[in-house]
Amino acid sequence: MATTYLTPGVYVEEVDKGNKPIEGVGTSLAAFVGFAERGPINEPRYIANWTQFVNTFGSFLPGGFLAHAVYGFFNNGGTSCYVTRLPLADTDGTDGASKAAQRQLPTATAQLPARAAGAHGLEIMAREAGSAGSEIKVDVLPATAAEGQPPPADDTFTLQVKRGETTERFDNVSLRKGGRGVRNVADVVNAESKLIRVAEREVAGNPAERMPPAGSYPLSLPVESALPAPRQAPVKTDLLVGDAAQRSGVNGLEVAEDAKIVCFPDLMALYQSGRINMEGVQAVQQAMLDHAQNMGNRVAILDAPPSMTPQQVRDWRMKEVNYDSKYATLYYPWIKVADPVSGGSIYVPPCGHMAGIWARSDSQRGVHKAPANEVIAGCIGIEYQTTSSEQAILNPEGINVIRTFPGRGIRVWGARTLSSDPSWRYLNVRRLFNYVEESLMKGTQWVVFEPNDMDLWERVKRDISAFLLRVYRDGALFGASPTEAFYVKCDAENNPPETRDVGQLIIEVGIAPVKPAEFVIIRLSQMQSGSSAG
Repeated sequence: MATTYLTPGVYVEEVDKGNKPIEGVGTSLAAFVGFAERGPINEPRYIANWTQFVNTFGSFLPGGFLAHAVYGFFNNGGTSCYVTRLPLADTDGTDGASKAAQRQLPTATAQLPARAAGAHGLEIMAREAGSAGSEIKVDVLPATAAEGQPPPADDTFTLQVKRGETTERFDNVSLRKGGRGVRNVADVVNAESKLIRVAEREVAGNPAERMPPAGSYPLSLPVESALPAPRQAPVKTDLLVGDAAQRSGVNGLEVAEDAKIVCFPDLMALYQSGRINMEGVQAVQQAMLDHAQNMGNRVAILDAPPSMTPQQVRDWRMKEVNYDSKYATLYYPWIKVADPVSGGSIYVPPCGHMAGIWARSDSQRGVHKAPANEVIAGCIGIEYQTTSSEQAILNPEGINVIRTFPGRGIRVWGARTLSSDPSWRYLNVRRLFNYVEESLMKGTQWVVFEPNDMDLWERVKRDISAFLLRVYRDGALFGASPTEAFYVKCDAENNPPETRDVGQLIIEVGIAPVKPAEFVIIRLSQMQSGSSAG
């Protein structure tokens, strides 16, 4: 309602008539699911760099691929990701594990070094066996002097224990035993702590020399217990598929609304260890496709099984799994990378490295550029050297091949989805539409509940057209002019009275995406000297 003016004078009013620019959303935030040495379980955690991943989830594990995938992602140009750590493979996933089973679980520990070389320090053990103990961190801090009291002895320190929101603190403890006022660290902690126990492996020597230096020491499970082993029971696929309400598994990534890429590298670790069969692999990969399609803003990167020839992977693709999705892509073969665990090399699924290449291509060229003909950083070999004739049977089926080219390194040589629809054949087209759709959805939230009249229609058309014009100028749309590259229609024709009466505003947008030059054909012929080309 207009303001009523009763006193003569000059009045200034702010009127909102300007543009409301639509900002483009991010396109390269990846989400990984797998096994880790420690860290929160079934909680998608935002990770900004490799160091943060190591601090949160630990480093490389024997037989595991999550750390390799995340490292490859950052090494190839990724900037941030989500990581969901699955429960360690120490139970069958059922509720109410028996006390006997609980006692059989591995215990998380930390070895605190001593100040003096050659001396033994303290061993810290979690009171609760299993993966819960790997969420504990122990901090060694300087001793504190109470007000009005003499300074603490040189061989005293403070032990602080944290797990989640729980913190325990033990001030001015020592490795000394006996004596007036002495607080032996083992006696105090073992009597008062609900999280850890302390053991001294060597009692001889100067207590000051055996003191642990100040620092932070996370507890971790033995690496051999952190991943599935062939001798253990099969893993239930519903634990891997997960549930959005519980933030578990693949479906738990629903809470990570800004994720655009979904990877499950340790699915193949389970398959290699024999704890999941090919039907289980198909069930989980299908869940990844369904999750990506239901979310509508992300693409799943699938890995082919290891040690397959081109004919075998084609048969697997066409006869065993037979996926058809415009929200998924598949890469073959596995790639060889350095393995810090063994000191040699290891073949790993390529999904994490591919996600990093997507991020690098998006940053350097834009989401409209097909993420192919790109060098894979950190890759020192591939499991199978595919030839051109062998790729000829894979490319039409949507299997993106990684190949070695003499003098040009190891490159990604495919950029197709797993869709049978020719409109969605190319990966960059799918991801461009994801980018435009989500950008428009977020950029037009201000329109909700506005008066649905011609003024609103014109403002909406102006804002969307301005956004698409930027997309066109970035080279993402095909056309000699903007009118050939896109259109925005919002008028009385697509918003008749019956549509407006039910509270709907219909905006029709059409864009002409650029397609990759997948096949470059050079037609060479002889010509007569001095003649011009015809």
